[in-house]
Amino acid sequence: MPREHFGPDHAFLAQSEILQFEEITLIVNSLLEQGLQKIRITGGEPLIRRDITKLIEMLRSLSPTIDIALTTNGALLSQFAQALAEAGLNRVTVSLDALDQSIFHLMADTEHIEPEDILSGIQAAKAVGLKVKINTVIQKGTNQDQIVPLTEYAINTKTELRFIEFMDVGNTNEWNLANVMTGEEIRTRLHEKFGALQAIQPTQKSDVARLYSVAGGGTIGFIESISNPFCGDCSRARISANGHFYTCLFSNQGHDIKSLIRMGATREEIADAIQSIWAGRTDRYSDERRKNVKPTSKVEMSFIGG
Repeated sequence: MPREHFGPDHAFLAQSEILQFEEITLIVNSLLEQGLQKIRITGGEPLIRRDITKLIEMLRSLSPTIDIALTTNGALLSQFAQALAEAGLNRVTVSLDALDQSIFHLMADTEHIEPEDILSGIQAAKAVGLKVKINTVIQKGTNQDQIVPLTEYAINTKTELRFIEFMDVGNTNEWNLANVMTGEEIRTRLHEKFGALQAIQPTQKSDVARLYSVAGGGTIGFIESISNPFCGDCSRARISANGHFYTCLFSNQGHDIKSLIRMGATREEIADAIQSIWAGRTDRYSDERRKNVKPTSKVEMSFIGG
């Protein structure tokens, strides 16, 4: 999280305000019969949550077929890869914005972790059978020169790479439209280096990444919420660490599910509440952005997760 906003004096949530593993598991269990197919554990950085593999074990116990994924910055992945796989994790998405050391330090806001640490984590995850994807946010003027090196790495290691347009999530990332490199601009640069990209038909309408194959092998995805919004097809909801249900990444408020749980709500009552919230959602932030209609504040990415 940005150190200028989350310094040593920042008042973080009390432990009692954070959902317990049993409460997270109850929410997931309540939604299985409603058609829930995928669970993603995100953050912040989920690998610093104590006993995170225990949570994955609890979620896996609910269903042998549910898809369980985890998004991480990869710094601790080498340490946890084996335990994550044994707990029942299916796949991991690693955030990596640069291979160049100085650009990596700038983008990750750290000088204590190196790109090689993240690459070692990726290889460790693959070695234990986890599926791996790399997510890269491209910020014009900062890391656009990393597009080709990252793509070459992805092709050579047979790792799916997804480029994400720099998004105006939260209020602290100093977002400016001038810093957005669109998916089309990235594809143009890739075409110049690797030749024509071939579009891959999506398997589901709700898939957020538009996939392309690269000549010589490799799959590159593009998440284009700025230049090509997909609000109408979105099927993703989020539960924050303090138990609020968000129907959009760009929401400025969530719905309190934790209080329902702690008042003794049953699995069916939780499912009914979430179903009602989801059915009544009107979020179309990415579409409305083009009309300059947007909330005055939005929840931070470090709070709601990606």
